[in-house]
Amino acid sequence: MNAQTLAHRAYAQNARSTQTPRGTEYELIARVTHRIKAAAEAGPRSYPKLVEALSDNQRLWTALAVDVADSDNALPAELRARIFYLAEFVQHQTSQVLTKKARVRPLLEINAAILKGLSGRSTQK
Repeated sequence: MNAQTLAHRAYAQNARSTQTPRGTEYELIARVTHRIKAAAEAGPRSYPKLVEALSDNQRLWTALAVDVADSDNALPAELRARIFYLAEFVQHQTSQVLTKKARVRPLLEINAAILKGLSGRSTQK
């Protein structure tokens, strides 16, 4: 192992330990969104990967819903309600996608909008 590899590992560990909760949320949503998109674009042979990615997305949105339902959550009540509604929509849309009654695109669009919000970029054009 060379010095560059050791330095990279040390820096990466330190960077992860100082990441904000917002940064962690962004990273998790970005990863699962990428996995959903890749599996959907890969076609029918990747259906098991799509199922796995959608399941992870559902777990992520369930965690977000639980978080915003907590009375100690510091987000404004209106934003908390919107996030909770989105979590419910994600659950319903996912079941529709899995039974091949709906497309995955709305799920990708929701996650992309959340990523824009977490990054501080405007969602309006």
